[in-house]
Formats: sequence, structure tokens, C-alpha cells
Amino acid sequence: MDKQITDIISIIKSSRNFNVLTGAGISTLSGIPDFRGEKGVYKAQNLGCDIETILSIGYFKKHPDIFYDWAKDVWYHLENYKPNIVHSVLAKLERQGYLKNIFTQNIDSLHERAGSKKVYNLHGSAADAYCTECGLHYSYEDIATIITEGKVPYCKRCNGLIKPDIVLYGEPLNEHVLSRAITCSSQSDVFMVLGSSLTVQPAASLPLYAAENKAKIIIVNKQDTYLDRYATIKADNLESVFTSLDELL
Repeated sequence: MDKQITDIISIIKSSRNFNVLTGAGISTLSGIPDFRGEKGVYKAQNLGCDIETILSIGYFKKHPDIFYDWAKDVWYHLENYKPNIVHSVLAKLERQGYLKNIFTQNIDSLHERAGSKKVYNLHGSAADAYCTECGLHYSYEDIATIITEGKVPYCKRCNGLIKPDIVLYGEPLNEHVLSRAITCSSQSDVFMVLGSSLTVQPAASLPLYAAENKAKIIIVNKQDTYLDRYATIKADNLESVFTSLDELL
């Protein structure tokens, strides 16, 4: 592990264009349930429906009550979770001028709360919401209490259904964010994958763009990924790796 850590630091410090992709494995260190792990929330059943169905845009429009009944316990207690060592070290690397951008599959805003500025939320964020009729925007604080009380949030201006600014199944990713992610990945000379199993597209292809630019790939994830054999460094314990990095940076 010691040589692995020193190698990671050496690679980062010699980089010119260092970017990171983060997934649910980071959030689990803060206590947020993993979606696809052994005990992930995707394993659960809710009122006879699988989670992928509940998290589709069509189902949300037809059954917002069931959607929010599930979401209130998963997405609307985020104030109870705190950024962890991975979030804080990434924020430090950005402040020190090494890390250029974070592209995250997570919707919990923990990167931003840790102090990172260049964060691109590939799948949206629970921090924001909007009316599906008139487009009026709402903050997390505006609607979290309504949802945790077991109610469906409706717009104060037009009474339209309010939707969290999270990409649901059947919806496209934000074109600007995706374009930025592809461009930065393609220009990377170091690309780090943290806590992602690289199974969800198009995020799973970002390190491949970097690899095609002959970037050094660092993967820290408990599960295997399709890019492991091409990684310059592969480790499996996020907390140990980033605790060591924090001590040596």
C-alpha cells in the first residue's frame, strides 16, 4: 500500500490535466446507501415495484406519490450526511491546483459541501428541483420538509408537479455537462475513477476517453470494473487510500 500511495501522489503531482469520476462508493463512506452493492437500495422492493421502474420519468409522472414515498427516505435526509475523507482530499487537491474537474454520478452534493468548486453532476442533484409545468426552480430546503411529511410537492405559482433535478430513467443527461465531461476526459493525462463500478453509461465511458489519450488511469473501487486490466493503479479500499493520501499530501 505504501508504494501504491507514493506512486499515486507522484502521478498526480506530475499531471497537467487531472480529472476524476466519482460514484456511489464514495457516498457509502458517509452512510448513504449504495444503489448497486449487495445491500443497495436497488435490491429493495417498494409497493410491488422494482426501483428502476419507480425511478423512471414515466412512472414519476403517473405516480409521484409512490416516487416520493421512496425518495423521502433516500434523498431527503441529506443534511444528516457529512462529507468524508475522499470528498475532503479531492477538495484539497483542487485547492492545491492539481485536480481540474470532478464528474460525479452522485446526487448528494457532498463534493460541493466539502469545498470543491469544479463539480459536474452527471445525473443531476437533489439540491435543486423545478416545476414540470412552469419551470419555477425550488431548493432542497423548499421541498424537503413537504416530502418528509409524506406529501407530494406542488408549485406555489401554478400548482404543477415539482420534480427533483435528477436524471431519471428515460431522460437524457444535461448536454452541456456531458459535453464538458467528454472533452475533459479526452484531454486528461491522469484520470481517476473512485467508487464507481463503471456499469452505467455514458459515465462509464469517460475513463475510456482518457485512456485513448494515453492518460494514466487510477481506479479505487471495491468491485471489479471493465477497465481494471488497463489501469496504471488499481486499489479497492477508498478510505485507506485517501487517509494515506491526506497524511502525505
